Amino acid sequence: MPRRFYIAGMADDVTARFEQDLRRLEQRLDALVQVCDQLREENQSLRQRQDALTAERATLLQKNEQVRARVEAMIGRLKAMEQGS
Repeated sequence: MPRRFYIAGMADDVTARFEQDLRRLEQRLDALVQVCDQLREENQSLRQRQDALTAERATLLQKNEQVRARVEAMIGRLKAMEQGS
């Protein structure tokens, strides 16, 4: 009979370790899900920021082109004035 008690005790130990390992795995999975959620939100925010910066860049390039055209027009007028003098 003592042998059965020993085997039953071993089974209880294995079950307890299994449950402990399962809880640890569950905690790690929960932490991983949280990290994934955080990264998803951060990625979405970065994409929105990138879209905003791309739009801002396009606007600045357009304004730069307008200014360049105006400066070239002024230079052309100045040259015309010099030649007319």
